[in-house]
Amino acid sequence: MQSKFALPVVALSIVGAIAFSVQWVQEQRHVHYLTIATGGKDGEYYAFARALASVVAQHEPKIQITVLESEGATQNVQMLAQGTAQLGIIQSDSAVVPSVRAIAYLFPEVFHLMVPANSKIRQVSDLQGKRVALMPKGSGSYTLFTPLREHYGLAETDLKSLPMSPPDAYAAFKAGQVDALFRVIALGSPSIRTLLQTTGGRLIPIDQAQSLRLSLPYLEASTIPKGTYDGANPIPPEDLPVVGVRAVLVTHAAIDPTVVRQITETLFEFRNELVTLYPRAALIRLPESSINLGLPLHTGAKAYYDEDRPNFLMVYSDALGLLLSIAILTASGGWQLRQWLIERQKNRADLYNLKILELMNQVPEAKDLAKLQAIRNQLFEIFSTVVIDLDQDRISPESFQSFTFPWDVAISTIRHQEMLLMGSQAQAAHPPEVA
Repeated sequence: MQSKFALPVVALSIVGAIAFSVQWVQEQRHVHYLTIATGGKDGEYYAFARALASVVAQHEPKIQITVLESEGATQNVQMLAQGTAQLGIIQSDSAVVPSVRAIAYLFPEVFHLMVPANSKIRQVSDLQGKRVALMPKGSGSYTLFTPLREHYGLAETDLKSLPMSPPDAYAAFKAGQVDALFRVIALGSPSIRTLLQTTGGRLIPIDQAQSLRLSLPYLEASTIPKGTYDGANPIPPEDLPVVGVRAVLVTHAAIDPTVVRQITETLFEFRNELVTLYPRAALIRLPESSINLGLPLHTGAKAYYDEDRPNFLMVYSDALGLLLSIAILTASGGWQLRQWLIERQKNRADLYNLKILELMNQVPEAKDLAKLQAIRNQLFEIFSTVVIDLDQDRISPESFQSFTFPWDVAISTIRHQEMLLMGSQAQAAHPPEVA
């Protein structure tokens, strides 16, 4: 009897082993092609997604991400539901379908309400009877303007809302065809910087964050630091109170958890590389819990966040003992320590800004490309050090945001000097012929 069944059992075992091996080999060779829905090509979502796709491809070559331009958060959610995109970036206030899952909080986005320099508009309620350029319908910016307008007592008929693409909105603002422009975008956006510097426009404060949160709990109180968009002639001239939301990287619940985990790991383990391509990625933080994201975590992302998380008893047994031992010291010295740390962070950031100014002063004196490259290398070394300091809380996020402006200006100054030098060299090599 044993010999009668032995051969079939062995055969089935061999077939099963071969099938398993073939499947394993196929999985190892399989390349996952994903599409990420973002926003307009001039926006922060698109810029961040390109940086993410580049870093993921470098470290996870079996994951290839195609960056897709879209009309904004609403369309991104629809594309996830329809399967035409596997990843998306939305604002934390966006309405989502049940199949959408969160991967990570990204960078904060703040409300930018801009008016011409000579405008009499000083607050949101002054928009009555005015023409306001908005972002396209379906975008997060467009959706958020309605509750903001209503909070300040303005009905839809009290002003003229003009939804249009970002380039058209900027052009209308420059041409004086609108009285104001509203956009929710990451702090320090290059497109906003260019618009404000070329038009002399002003930013309007939105200083009722706490009351706005009564109806819009996903909003956060925020500040546009003095000089964010121009340091020489500060724009804004003082720290400007505003409100903001968070950008969230999302996916579909059905996407392979292994793939999502690898993307999440890349997002945090190789963040320095992301920051080099997209500086505002330095503001990305690990979530303290899935509740912070406002929607369920994807199982792949959760697997990464929970990887080294100890169990409940391990956490709280030590924590309770520690709290009991340092309670008195914390009560008496906590406030003084906090003040000392804040001052130390600010002083450290100021030192970096002074180093950048010293390097900028060397740029006009550089007479060859090698010298400019050496200055550029020093700037990137400073940037890398600042990112590490930010990650280790040696400088604050606000100080980092202020740092990125002079750093961007220094890089632009080097590029300009390089163009001048290359033009001079070309002219010297090919002098005009004398008739």
